[in-house]
Amino acid sequence: MLADAHAGKAVQVVTYPRHVDTVNERYDYDWLVLRTALEKSAHAFGPFELRQLDEAMSPQRVKQELALPQGRINVLARASTPEMEQDLLPIRIPIDKGLLGFRVFFVRAADLPRFAAVRSVQDLRALNAGLGKDWADVSILRAAGIPVVEGSFESLIPMLMAGRFDFYSRGVDEAPLELRQYQQRFPQLALEPTLMLHYPLPRYIFLRRDAEGERLARRIKAGLETMVQDGTLNALFRQHKGPVIERCKLDKRRLLTIRNPGISPTAPLNRPELWYRPLEGK
Repeated sequence: MLADAHAGKAVQVVTYPRHVDTVNERYDYDWLVLRTALEKSAHAFGPFELRQLDEAMSPQRVKQELALPQGRINVLARASTPEMEQDLLPIRIPIDKGLLGFRVFFVRAADLPRFAAVRSVQDLRALNAGLGKDWADVSILRAAGIPVVEGSFESLIPMLMAGRFDFYSRGVDEAPLELRQYQQRFPQLALEPTLMLHYPLPRYIFLRRDAEGERLARRIKAGLETMVQDGTLNALFRQHKGPVIERCKLDKRRLLTIRNPGISPTAPLNRPELWYRPLEGK
């Protein structure tokens, strides 16, 4: 019956990017959520084909490609910024339940006692953070009075170990993977075990601002809302993010909170079911 209902509907092709990144698997969860949202909306919107672009691109190039009228991708997943929301069409359901806004720090092992003594954001302001050039976090930390040194993604760990800054702020689900990647090369690299910085930083699916993008946005939003309501999104989050949350012991860390002055007033902060709350175990 389902095949008959969709017999007259064209297959909707959804193409997502391949990143220039030695750890491309960090994006696997995003595309699994996207695929599930498309499946959940198939009854109402018809069949789809989800594919990955063959050519690998830098983050800047990915955004440019999506913005092109005839761009070869029609979807991406990324942290929200005012510029992203102005240039592209966001679906305002955080696919990682806001986990990206919980940050842990790479530091030099010799500096671990300095960080164990940090008790407040004011204490953190005496230390220099390292972040990637033009990352969403840069303006957030600077607005909180925390000095930031910017660098390319590939240079940040070497810059930290060379003493260019004091800590490198990473997402909870990024840090353990990168620690395994870099620790043999940098034996004195350490993941600081006592602190967690938090600010609201939703990771959204973005589409092109055109008629196709609007149609696809309606479909993906419908699928995501179904996933929220039937528990699928939370189940995927627990399955794929739960192990790294356990490894980082988030519920045992001292929580430091700062504002995100660039967050859109339309961000769904009033929907607690969309957000991870580590101190409540939810």
